[in-house]
Amino acid sequence: MSRVCELTGKGPMSGNMVSHANNKTRRRFLPNLNEVTLMSDALGQSFRLRVSAAGLRSVDHRGGLDAYLAKAKDDELSARALKIKKDIEKKGQAAA
Repeated sequence: MSRVCELTGKGPMSGNMVSHANNKTRRRFLPNLNEVTLMSDALGQSFRLRVSAAGLRSVDHRGGLDAYLAKAKDDELSARALKIKKDIEKKGQAAA
């Protein structure tokens, strides 16, 4: 399982650990990923996704999974999240 957020695309970054003596060694900064269940109002279904804490705040800020995916760029989303987005769009077109 990769350490990449399925909604924001946020992944590991690299940097330096700096000691008190100012010695620098390479390290990795991992995203704060959580396994969450998000509900889609349009599909009436819940989905388990690995989302970063910042991504989860963004979902809440935009008003839920459907609203977040509607504004999200396709290249940031994982394959599973992209499929959910397409299903929501298809359901919206069928209702209209």
